[in-house]
Amino acid sequence: MSTLGRRGIHYMQKLSAASLEKGQNRVIDASLTLIRERAKLKGELVRALGGSVASASLLGVPLGHNSSFLQGPAFAPPRIREAIWCVSTNSTTEEGKDLNDPRVLTDVGDVPVQEIRDCGVDDDRLMNVVSESVKLVMEEDPLRPLVLGGDHSISFPVIRAVCEKLGGPVDILHLDAHPDIYDAFEGNKYSHASSFARIMEGGYARRLLQVGIRSINAEGREQGKRFGVEQFEMRTFSRDRQFLENLKLGDGVKGVYISIDLDSLDPAFAPGVSHIEPGGLSFRDALNIIHNLQGNVVAGDVVEFNPQRDTVDGMTAMVAAKLVRELSAKISK
Repeated sequence: MSTLGRRGIHYMQKLSAASLEKGQNRVIDASLTLIRERAKLKGELVRALGGSVASASLLGVPLGHNSSFLQGPAFAPPRIREAIWCVSTNSTTEEGKDLNDPRVLTDVGDVPVQEIRDCGVDDDRLMNVVSESVKLVMEEDPLRPLVLGGDHSISFPVIRAVCEKLGGPVDILHLDAHPDIYDAFEGNKYSHASSFARIMEGGYARRLLQVGIRSINAEGREQGKRFGVEQFEMRTFSRDRQFLENLKLGDGVKGVYISIDLDSLDPAFAPGVSHIEPGGLSFRDALNIIHNLQGNVVAGDVVEFNPQRDTVDGMTAMVAAKLVRELSAKISK
């Protein structure tokens, strides 16, 4: 091939790459505009009603490709929303807050993850879009993000955004069967099994308490020691119960973040998860820990619900929805 021909191909490749990047930027800008405008609307509504210091606002992140096994969690956010408003129950949380009050719960919709990935955006940029979406919610004070996953990889960009927006680290209460603290599981730094390694490396947590652990190997324990993580395994839960049901967190930092992986629960209570791990928390165990926690909960997430493995009657969807309902009450003030 002539030199002129090679130059022509190189020029066309550069032109194609430049056009693709422009297209990606337009998709990302449109995605952030979508979240910005919805958050602005909900923020104006809550401010108009008055009397709210903090108000939980749902943000869906339907991302499942960083799962090491099944990718069904990408389909979870709409199923959780449907269960939240199921007419089989009323709209009042156990602590007496009414979800029909926008000062308790609003919804800004989903980050359009699939559309962003369809135009070739890589995970570095996608995680930045998730972080920016969370910040857009927080800019509309008093909205506080309550994020619907998605696999557990979303917790890193969410917590990063929360801490950057608040100006410092938080204490994290993490309910999970697994510590999710591999350095880079299967070579993926954004794996759902590595999210808390990224969080701890970033200095976003002063304390990380992991509760419900029952699938942990040598690397999980070594990484826990490296980062000073407080790991509470189910084999000692009966001994640890009193401490865990009387936690006091968040003093001296920017607040408390609660991350709930549904596989923290025993599969008898939540069968619709990708990684079924017997011997977990009962639903009431988890709720007692959340209800009794003393501290300013500033944000949270509920992740790893896999609708493709749920029961026919949507049992796990209702469990996820109940956790979201109770977290919204904990966040809203």
